[in-house]
Amino acid sequence: MPDDLLQRLDSMATRLRRSKGWIINDAVREYLEREDLRQRRDEETREALAELDAGQVVDGEEVLAWIDSWGSDKELEPPR
Repeated sequence: MPDDLLQRLDSMATRLRRSKGWIINDAVREYLEREDLRQRRDEETREALAELDAGQVVDGEEVLAWIDSWGSDKELEPPR
């Protein structure tokens, strides 16, 4: 680890009254969670684009009409 980063880590550990290991573990955990989320979003985007390419879309007006019907006596079935 570069010296400047180690100095910042030491300073932060002192300020937080935590060990350097605790800070590193927390940082790695956050990084992995962020990367997992990014990967899930990428996969969902690819799936959505494949559905779009296959013509599997729902008309926006049908969706809005369905939403507008929520809670009414004539609630519509979800568009397919």
